[in-house]
Amino acid sequence: MLNSIVSHLPALEPGSVWLVGAGPGDPGLLTLLAARGLAEADVIVHDALVNEDCLRLAHPDAELEYAGKRGGKPSAKQRDISLRLVELARAGKRVLRLKGGDPFVFGRGGEEALTLVEHNIPFRIVPGITAGIGGLAYAGIPVTHREINHAVTFLTGHDSSGIVPDRIDWEAIGKGSPVIVMYMAMKHIAQISANLIASGRSPSEPVAFVCNAATGAQQVLETTLGQATEAVTASGLEPPAVVVVGEVVRLRASLDWLGALAGRRLQPDPFRQAGQVLA
Repeated sequence: MLNSIVSHLPALEPGSVWLVGAGPGDPGLLTLLAARGLAEADVIVHDALVNEDCLRLAHPDAELEYAGKRGGKPSAKQRDISLRLVELARAGKRVLRLKGGDPFVFGRGGEEALTLVEHNIPFRIVPGITAGIGGLAYAGIPVTHREINHAVTFLTGHDSSGIVPDRIDWEAIGKGSPVIVMYMAMKHIAQISANLIASGRSPSEPVAFVCNAATGAQQVLETTLGQATEAVTASGLEPPAVVVVGEVVRLRASLDWLGALAGRRLQPDPFRQAGQVLA
């Protein structure tokens, strides 16, 4: 049945580009369309955060081109990457641009797609599971929970210049969003924490850092907004990381399913125990 479904999926045609999300890490989270594209591509241009296990699904004759961009390290310029996709497609290649998470969630997929449009290159967007949802799920943290929040905000911890974006309205987010999920925020957590506390968030509000989410190297640090900077420094953890602020972090004690598979005993629902269940 599965092979029948895959065989009816669109094919990656010569001279075209697929912008594909690889998900947060676990290759099992790739979509069927992503897997088909990997098997058909002549060239795969991939990011640093793509799990190497995903690349094992590539055709044996496929060329793998690294186009990773990591903060503080030498990396290709975004415009050069976008134009490389154009060059490969014009050479008649089946081109797959493989990006960690989802191409359109802080992944610069929109910039690359617009360059393809500019040069009349046919393309397809293949969404992936973004780390801000899938990575937190692998840590046992739901981004929404009926008894806690009805809204969530996703934001980036740094802009193209590598600093905390000055266009973010921290006061509005701090006051209006019960759960905040941040990408690329670990390096600037001191400033971000200070901004949120200044907006009225409690220093005792729970925070979690999920590093190398949905991989065998996943590590989770639970702390509070007021102690986040010191806790990260003491832990020695390094990016990539997803950071989540909000009461949903407390649910990890009950929902850490990966920990349970390794023998960890899960705790009762802390909100039900506290009598905070909605009718």
